[in-house]
Amino acid sequence: MSRIGRRIIRVVIFAALPVLFLAAGSFTRVFAAPQNPSDVSVPAGRALPSETATTTQKDQMDLNVTVYNSNIALIRDVRQIHLASGTFPLRFEDVAASIMPATVHFRSLSEPTKLSVVEQNYEYDLLDAQKLLQKYVGREITLVRAEEEANSTKWVETKALLLADNNNEPVWKIGNEIVTGMPTSWYRFSELPGNLYSRPTLVWTLNNAGAGSQKVEASYLTNNMNWNADYVLTVARDEKTGDLDGWVTLTNNSGASFENAKLQLVAGEVHQVPQAVRARAEMSSQIAVAKPAPPQFQQEGMSEYHLYTLGRRTTIQNNESKQISLLSGTNVPVEKYLAVEGQSYYYRNQEKIGSPTPEPVKLYYRFKNEERGGLGIPLPAGTVRVYQADSKGGIQFVGEDQIDHTPKDETLKIYVGNAFDIVCERKQLDYKKLANNLYEMEYQITLRNHKDVPVTVEALEPIGGDWEVVNSNLKWTKLDATTISFEIPVEKNGTATLNYRVRVKW
Repeated sequence: MSRIGRRIIRVVIFAALPVLFLAAGSFTRVFAAPQNPSDVSVPAGRALPSETATTTQKDQMDLNVTVYNSNIALIRDVRQIHLASGTFPLRFEDVAASIMPATVHFRSLSEPTKLSVVEQNYEYDLLDAQKLLQKYVGREITLVRAEEEANSTKWVETKALLLADNNNEPVWKIGNEIVTGMPTSWYRFSELPGNLYSRPTLVWTLNNAGAGSQKVEASYLTNNMNWNADYVLTVARDEKTGDLDGWVTLTNNSGASFENAKLQLVAGEVHQVPQAVRARAEMSSQIAVAKPAPPQFQQEGMSEYHLYTLGRRTTIQNNESKQISLLSGTNVPVEKYLAVEGQSYYYRNQEKIGSPTPEPVKLYYRFKNEERGGLGIPLPAGTVRVYQADSKGGIQFVGEDQIDHTPKDETLKIYVGNAFDIVCERKQLDYKKLANNLYEMEYQITLRNHKDVPVTVEALEPIGGDWEVVNSNLKWTKLDATTISFEIPVEKNGTATLNYRVRVKW
């Protein structure tokens, strides 16, 4: 066996262990039972050609990680390795366990015309206790159990042929008998099967026309890496300005850590061919109210997406969520906005005439994503959490909402909750059928303001079909083909009423 082959096997079986032991039962581990080491020979692992090359994370010269907000990431791993001439296999270790094998690309950066790939494999049948047992079906295993004596423990060994291991219930042949439910403390294996790997590994068969050190790059897509944006909008006491802080929340469940990587994020709807099964990482969000550091990402357009590049290198550990400052805007002009939103089905049915229906008065904050307010960069989709200063100078959480990808100079409307002190009731005052598919309806919207300041509430009425306003006691505005708007001012501790009549043809 080659020196390389022996080194790989020693790593898998924890260097000095001469034999592999696994506990039988729900708890399994590698363990050396008491024995005389001189009586046991070191097992032979999978034989590899003498010219097999292996590269690990230690050979890395550069690492680029581009994460998309669709649960995938592009990894570009550059390594400096020594390659012999001729045709031989290369084991490329320390890759993501969630790699998408069909996306793997390998090339030489220093000698691209001399190095070519003959065959490519992704080895993901990883070593664990159950798989090791399954690989020994049809082979002999030593069963070891402990027998307690007066002042010592006696280890009893039994040779057994493993006939089957279905549903984690081994079936043995011991002598001429078939045995199940063997009271075994440990399994002892003579060698490590050649088709089990200690970590996910890419294996290429390369054809190299030269010899010596080369800089190579492996690139691939992996699942289970994702990012999203989290924002904190802190509204001033007078509700006229606010500070917006943006964070990137990055989650890595790909099965690999990425040390000292150049990090880039892509925002946008990247089209992918549907997969039969695609894992989705659940993003955990954190409420952050501390002031972030100055923005660390540089933004640029890329195709119809936006690319955010972190201005420093970072380490992304496996099974880690981390937050990085994205932006910070101060004294952003903010507008408080109250609205009552009707429903289109109101205009298709006759309601109980004169019976009031309560409607929520929704509270929004609006602001423009413009440079004048300290913003003006494309905002990735994410969650906006809104805080407001109280009379004691503290900051209180008042609500949150989702935003879509928002270009610069567009207006964002954040729904934070329903007004407590403003009550709205809706009545249908009249309903008439004038002709086939022609109707007239009259509505009344009553607002009662229990605050000690006046307010203005916008009533949005989504009317379908071919409609016209017959009369109204307040000015109305046609917003689009199906929506009319009324501005309803309400004095402090006062009441205001909107009455309007529409004619609708379906």
